[in-house]
Amino acid sequence: MPEKYININTLKVSESLLNFVNDELLTDTGISSDKFWLGFQKTVNELEPQNRKLISFRETLQKKIDDWHIKNKGNEIKLDDYKKFLLEIGYLKEEGTDFSIETEDVDDEITKIAGPQLVVPIMNARYALNAANARWMSLYDSLYGTDVIEQSEDSVSERYDPLRGEMVIKYSRDFLDKHFPIKNLSWHKITSIAVKEGNLKILKGANIFDLAEDQKFIGHRGEADNPSAIILKNNNLHIEILRDPRAFSAQQDHAGISDIILEAAVSTICDNEDSVAAVDAKDKVVCYRNWLGLMKGNLKTQFEKDGKLFERKLNPNRSYISKDGKGLKLHGRSLLLIRNVGHLMTNPSIILSNGNEVPEGIMDAFITVAAAIHDLKNKTNSRKGSIYIVKPKMHGPDETEFTDLIFSKVEELFGLKKYTCKIGIMDEERRTSSNLKECIRTLKNRVFFINTGFLDRTGDEMHTSMEAGPMIKKGDMKSSKWILAYENNNVDVGLQCGLSGKAQIGKGMWAMPDKMKDMMEQKTGHLKAGANCAWVPSPTAAALHALHYHETNIFDEQKKIIKREKAKLDDLLTIPVANRPNWSVEEINNEISNSAQTLLGYVVRWIDQGVGCSKVPDINNIGLMEDRATLRISSQHIANWIHHGITTKIQVIEIMKEMAKVVDKQNEKDSAHNRSGRTGYTKMSDDFDRSLAFKTACDLIFKGKEQPSGYTEPLLHKNRLKKKFNLN
Repeated sequence: MPEKYININTLKVSESLLNFVNDELLTDTGISSDKFWLGFQKTVNELEPQNRKLISFRETLQKKIDDWHIKNKGNEIKLDDYKKFLLEIGYLKEEGTDFSIETEDVDDEITKIAGPQLVVPIMNARYALNAANARWMSLYDSLYGTDVIEQSEDSVSERYDPLRGEMVIKYSRDFLDKHFPIKNLSWHKITSIAVKEGNLKILKGANIFDLAEDQKFIGHRGEADNPSAIILKNNNLHIEILRDPRAFSAQQDHAGISDIILEAAVSTICDNEDSVAAVDAKDKVVCYRNWLGLMKGNLKTQFEKDGKLFERKLNPNRSYISKDGKGLKLHGRSLLLIRNVGHLMTNPSIILSNGNEVPEGIMDAFITVAAAIHDLKNKTNSRKGSIYIVKPKMHGPDETEFTDLIFSKVEELFGLKKYTCKIGIMDEERRTSSNLKECIRTLKNRVFFINTGFLDRTGDEMHTSMEAGPMIKKGDMKSSKWILAYENNNVDVGLQCGLSGKAQIGKGMWAMPDKMKDMMEQKTGHLKAGANCAWVPSPTAAALHALHYHETNIFDEQKKIIKREKAKLDDLLTIPVANRPNWSVEEINNEISNSAQTLLGYVVRWIDQGVGCSKVPDINNIGLMEDRATLRISSQHIANWIHHGITTKIQVIEIMKEMAKVVDKQNEKDSAHNRSGRTGYTKMSDDFDRSLAFKTACDLIFKGKEQPSGYTEPLLHKNRLKKKFNLN
């Protein structure tokens, strides 16, 4: 049923949010509910008009760009004229003098340790705990359970395959030989391990050997002459070699090694944005409560598996004895960052005195920071006393400057030291890419992270230049001039602004969680491109991707990259239009079918089940981790082709209906009620006219041109609310 509101000063606050803030969020923070709500009211009334003005300016710019392309239709775009126009309308900013960021009190996981980064929907407590605990992962399990190790006939069954187990051990020993070599011996041939006078001693029978690089030995657990674990370090990443001769995995191992534990997900983005479907106060409270539990360190969840009840909670730190005999600890969990929503969306959780819904990004800022105040006391997440907010979908320096203002106001209300709140800039909008240096300048005391995101950035590329002409095929985008410049420019500007050793430069998601062999072959490219973190879709993927960071010292790579020729603005602004395309009807329909299938597969779960991120089978039944960014590129691409007559609305509707049947077939095993209690799958093809999910997917295409920046959130939120309250 719709939310009940309580009057708080001039605000109307939903009862569920009010109770959460007053009874849970603010407890033990030293901030009274009266102070919070008075301060929040004052700030939101001040900032909300500025927020609306920024969104209005986006629309003004888009209208001017549309008009320019219509006026110049049929003419070759001359980049000098185009850039001059973009400068005149305020889309491009004049670039200022060189500078270096001045962010302080940033944790080692950001500044010194390069490694995998998880993104997890904060709405799901179990997933969030799994991600937080993925700081340490079993290499044996990660190899055995994925296609990195070749399948045999026995591997397909549920029985343990000893041959596969041997291949896992061989792969692991090869890894040790490569990155932790022993003088004159292979890890394949050792029989025992000991620690003597702070030094690692490796035995083959009665013969004793040393590591080729002593400094890579950090410490041990257990008795020195028969340790239960050895801790090593390479490129600032730790590994633990576990020894337990009684363990099943050590039965055939002469040295009694039972596993290798990798430091894997060094950092994790807990996501309030693209991977969740949070449309009202009750949804938002679920997200906020999980984040609060992570920051207090007491988040727990129970789940059933194979008829047994399990409890999941946060892992403790990992103790060990250092080389000089001191008892020390390694941080047991991933460094947790929180992604707020952008500036566009509003939320019905709070109604302002002017009758408008609260800007969701401003609400996120106050509540997620309030939750993190608990960690500032116990410092179990950030040992440096910082709060890490990843801020998406900002368009240009005016909007990044507004983000700085928001968090300055948050710090003032909570009495926090200025710049306690660190900001990650998602470089995923065209106006931000084109002005990245100036965006970073506005946040030079806060920025701890920048990254690229191919899908959102492509969606914005297409929407911004909708009137320029028909876009090239989606698959061709990855080799287009603009995207190569975009990926390089992000790293070039980041290094130029002094981010190396001070902040993360990140790259995007590997979307195929079942294709780990392919990931191991391809994702090393992100490291060669200069990224000291890159996104992975699961804890297992984090463990495997961590191997790449042992292979490559990112900070050495960045020293090489900073000397290369910088990416060109002209290339970045080259619009990916198809020059007189001569595609066949079959080619066109195949392209649309591919986009329509992924679009429908994602939307049906979002609208009907409130699932914001899941593994959705593509048209070839390959599971892809999908979120709203996928939706944006697919809907904008088809909308562009309709607008330019490559296809027609009638043709697209017919393809959508055919693809809906495919999606229904792919989801036919979804039970009436799944383990999380959500309502099961409802077929779209049984009645297209009554399927709100199908109609929403169609609207995302047919109303795509008019959607703000091509975003999918407004239509998704509107129709999810209808579904929740049975208004369709």
